[in-house]
Amino acid sequence: EVQLVESGGGLVQTGGSLRLSCALSGGTFDDYTVGWFRQAPGKEREGVACFSLPDRVFYYGDSVKGRFTISRDTAKNMVYLQMNSLKPEDTAVYYCAAGSGIIRSSMSSGSQYSYWGQGTQVTVSS
Repeated sequence: EVQLVESGGGLVQTGGSLRLSCALSGGTFDDYTVGWFRQAPGKEREGVACFSLPDRVFYYGDSVKGRFTISRDTAKNMVYLQMNSLKPEDTAVYYCAAGSGIIRSSMSSGSQYSYWGQGTQVTVSS
């Protein structure tokens, strides 16, 4: 059974940085499109950063381009989200997700992903 576990969230001041980690068990990230999503209170879930290894395609949401970077460590079977220049509007619960057979145009749609972590809270203070 595929399981995802996120870590690395916390409280940070505006302009600070955090790195979120996502560990996969029961499979390998090589087989999946992987994405980071976030959801703030009262808002819809938003695709933040995604990549597909087979297609070598990356996606970043407009609000995080140039500030966030998704990466992976094959040896450790981990995926990371490096978040720099954080803003109060980045405050949300961040989720790691994985799915297969996701076409490029649908990478940012959470409904395409089969496996989800429990989420980790990121709070950016002003």
